[in-house]
Amino acid sequence: MKIVCGIDLGTQSYKVVLYDYEKKAIAATAQIPVDMIAENDGTREQKAEWYDAALKACFDKLDPALKSAVQAIGVSGHQHSFVPLDSNGRAIYNVKLWCDTSTAAECDDLTRAAGGEDKLIAETGLPMRPGYTAPKVLWLKKHKPDLFAQLKHILLPHDYLNYLLTGVYTAEYGDASGTALFDVRKREWSARVCDYIDPAVKACLPPLIKPGEAAGKVSAAAAALYGIPEGAVVAAGGGDNMMGAIGTGTVRDGFLTMSLGTSGTLFGFSNSPVIDPTGNLAAFCSSSGGWLPLLCTMNCTVATEELRGLFALDVRAFDAEASKAPIGADGLVVLPFFNGERTPNLPNGRASINGITSANFKRENIARAALEAAIFGMRIGLEGFNTLGFKAREIRLTGGGAKSPLWQSIAANVMNLPVRVPASSEAAALGGAVQALWALENAAGRNITLESLVDEHILMEGGSTVNPESAAVASYDKAYGVYSRYLGALSPLYTA
Repeated sequence: MKIVCGIDLGTQSYKVVLYDYEKKAIAATAQIPVDMIAENDGTREQKAEWYDAALKACFDKLDPALKSAVQAIGVSGHQHSFVPLDSNGRAIYNVKLWCDTSTAAECDDLTRAAGGEDKLIAETGLPMRPGYTAPKVLWLKKHKPDLFAQLKHILLPHDYLNYLLTGVYTAEYGDASGTALFDVRKREWSARVCDYIDPAVKACLPPLIKPGEAAGKVSAAAAALYGIPEGAVVAAGGGDNMMGAIGTGTVRDGFLTMSLGTSGTLFGFSNSPVIDPTGNLAAFCSSSGGWLPLLCTMNCTVATEELRGLFALDVRAFDAEASKAPIGADGLVVLPFFNGERTPNLPNGRASINGITSANFKRENIARAALEAAIFGMRIGLEGFNTLGFKAREIRLTGGGAKSPLWQSIAANVMNLPVRVPASSEAAALGGAVQALWALENAAGRNITLESLVDEHILMEGGSTVNPESAAVASYDKAYGVYSRYLGALSPLYTA
């Protein structure tokens, strides 16, 4: 057996995938749920020790014979979340997550320090948003000054897992570009933005490595703890969207990936930086050597999960209920901002059900409106891509929501593009495994491109394809207009 390992640290669960790259098949998987601390002020946090325990628990579930065949590991982790460590590599505070919106005031502080949003975008390619890492670091300084004084290492979740595996502190361009501490054009840390927080911040950031390089090798301590070979290559890794791009084959111009998870993302590969002056599309780097312009909404499957719980329906029953309703849910509109929102920038946003009448107030309409709202949020990103000259010809769908045939149909018709679902649903973990194979080949001196590995290992045959239908596209254009009017009318309530 020739095994590479992909690790995916998601917001709600931790997954380890063992991939046999000779057979081009997943040999084994293990998964563990991860809890979250949530408070009404927008706080969303986890504990680094939960990540430690979950990684060991996942590896403990796997066959020792398979683990002993692991040659390389690639890690995917949720972006932006701030893992603060002291000089001994111990967490000094909770991990403040990407969906934490309690840092809106710190965003304002940093934007003022930079001289305005336009100057921030000119400096780094990004505006300052509560999801990003930079305001979380300032939050720690303002609210926990004693802990900030102990801060020696600023890591992202995937960087932290690399550290657990290797004992080495590193970062790579893709995940680093989502910190708002990074110049996406030059692909280096921005000393100026670091100084807006504190002169000591830049020294806390890890050295940057290129996407095809190794972060290090599995240490003796990690080998003993997890039951994997000492000296196995640990790839650079990346953020979950960057690894999802590899795992869906979005490593060339012209394709978009749409991820329907807790958050919703829409992103595409570019050979050059794509800077959106509105800030709606984040100007990220890829973890495959280029750039990855990306839209992120903080509430994708959140609304459907909340409503499923309220209606006591499982996923299949919820979809069946939504299928009874017409396109546009008979005029009923859900604004799904249970966690505030990042795009549009409404960190204090709230969810609502709008357009209710005695005739349309039905469970099936509410269910369908929740499904449609997730994709309407993505259409904002597609319009941004079109404005910036990025012409997509296909969307690759991934995430938990990609399993829903109804959501696939809604996506194809709202976006008016063919939607393809890859054969494997493990996009981020499989992307990590393929990147691990790339790092393994590079370490052996073999000149193999990531694109060729993606062509060989990311299989589209066996997945599903949904094409848009002209009548449905026209109906969704009207429904999107109704959604946009409610969004425009209610947004001022959350920006005052």
